[in-house]
Amino acid sequence: MALISLDHAKEYLRVDSADEDALIGILLSSAERLCIDVGRLSEEKWREINDDESEPVIYSALELSQIRELLKVAILYTLGYLYEHREEADHHDLVLTLRNLLFSIREGVF
Repeated sequence: MALISLDHAKEYLRVDSADEDALIGILLSSAERLCIDVGRLSEEKWREINDDESEPVIYSALELSQIRELLKVAILYTLGYLYEHREEADHHDLVLTLRNLLFSIREGVF
């Protein structure tokens, strides 16, 4: 299960047609990967965060819920930024914003 489905991403971007599904899917994957990297999440941590059906091992249930909600916001923000600025994205500025959004994950608060 992905944190953000293609349908949810399209709803967030206010896209009604299926014409851009491939592009949005690619941007969603890129946004997810960028948030994982900026958040300094290991593959093990990401697996636990991304899989809501198994019992938490690394995080408590409350922490896991908070991290998921924070990552959803960060991924949707990144997706929106990449979608709207396809031609002239300032990736440095995007990463700085993500560092601020994901500060609690990056610094081990959770």
